Amino acid sequence: MNHKVRTRIPPSPTGFAHMGTAHTALFNYLFAKKEGGDFILRIEDTDKERSRKEYEEDIIETLQWLGLEWDEGPEKDGPYAPYRQSERTELYKKYLLRLLEQGRAYYCFCTEEELEAQRAHQMSLGEAPRYAGVCRNLSREEQQKRLRAGERGVIRFIVEPKTIVFSDLVRGEITFDTALLGDMVVAKDLETPLYNFTVVIDDFEMQITHVIRGEDHIANTPKQLLLQEAFDLPGVQYAHLPLLLGEDRTKLSKRHGALSVREFRKLGYLPEAIVNFLALLGWNPGDDREIFSMGELVKEFSLERIQKGGAIFNMQRLDWINGFYIRKKSLEELVQLCEPYFPENSKSPKQKEGIVALYQERLKKLSEIAELADFFFKEKLDYPKELLPWKDATNEQTKEMLRMLEGFIDGTGVGEWTKTNLEKIIMPEAEKQQNRGYMLWPLRVALCGKKASPGPFEIAEVLGKEKTLQRIKEAIILCDI
Repeated sequence: MNHKVRTRIPPSPTGFAHMGTAHTALFNYLFAKKEGGDFILRIEDTDKERSRKEYEEDIIETLQWLGLEWDEGPEKDGPYAPYRQSERTELYKKYLLRLLEQGRAYYCFCTEEELEAQRAHQMSLGEAPRYAGVCRNLSREEQQKRLRAGERGVIRFIVEPKTIVFSDLVRGEITFDTALLGDMVVAKDLETPLYNFTVVIDDFEMQITHVIRGEDHIANTPKQLLLQEAFDLPGVQYAHLPLLLGEDRTKLSKRHGALSVREFRKLGYLPEAIVNFLALLGWNPGDDREIFSMGELVKEFSLERIQKGGAIFNMQRLDWINGFYIRKKSLEELVQLCEPYFPENSKSPKQKEGIVALYQERLKKLSEIAELADFFFKEKLDYPKELLPWKDATNEQTKEMLRMLEGFIDGTGVGEWTKTNLEKIIMPEAEKQQNRGYMLWPLRVALCGKKASPGPFEIAEVLGKEKTLQRIKEAIILCDI
């Protein structure tokens, strides 16, 4: 057995890559890199009905986007290729035949109705439902005869009652009574092996040393240990991660909102923010730090610091971390990242830069720029005239302020059109008022049509003189309506 650490992420391409997959992939990646080992991507596409190429492509693209580059797998073949289970059928068949020949497995011809009746009977007696072993004693000749006659039979592995004890690197010692299992189905037929079987064969053939996965797989571990034992395979070490929970402490699911990584990506979350956030779900660095680069995570990571309890998926925390990384971007880089969120009638690159600079400190996710800065792209604003006056100011007072502003702005040369110059011209006049809000508030509303926005001088600088003047004139007309 290879002594080098080898971990794997084995997603099924039956849907878009979700945050749970990304979380498990990250922990496998960090552990492998910390230990100087290899991280393997294996596509578990034995579910022919539900597996789709577009989902596999999404999984590959998602891992690459997050920076979780695998050492072996699709697109990076290694010594244990192929890395798609659909291309490994002959290998599984060889192992299935070995079990059948050794009498460790048999064909079961029970129908779904018969199995349901068995389960109902066991439950009526207060027993845990499991296969009652009806076909276990069929001779090999009888099994073959029934198969030749066209009967469909699944392949069951014989489970003898015993106690299994295994050491989990996160949870410590776990004990399991196999009498609760019954003989388990390992394949629908020789061409269609099932999860618990293929995973054992692949982990052995690919020399996986550590299986790091969600705690929902704990119940699969004894089944896999029994199969390892049947083939006399060296064991692997298991570490079961806490489940990701919604803020209501139930298992993270669609009803908690976006789940696939691509949805978070579309919303404008950055890959480094998602990696940082996911690392802190169920793992504790041992101090109060919240911000970690991938390099720092690799250096600090250890399985000993993984918690046993569920990890709460806190959107506010993700937003905070994402905002931090947005603020760290150069303006040029951020403009490029915001590009997909600007409308088609976008401004010039210089104006886009000005808009992004206004919001860099405020953004929690890139997509917010579309809503926050929409007024820059509109030909004409639509807002209620009641929004224009400052607190107790009358309509007439507001109109008077706007007329004064129109004069100041009209007299400002295009060459002087900067935030600083506009402040120098307008602020002394605003200070003369009973409250400077009497002048500054209607100016801001006239320019953006919103209750909350950056300051009016910053907006005016980006809008330009012509557009600023036009919006003040439109606000004066609105006062007269």
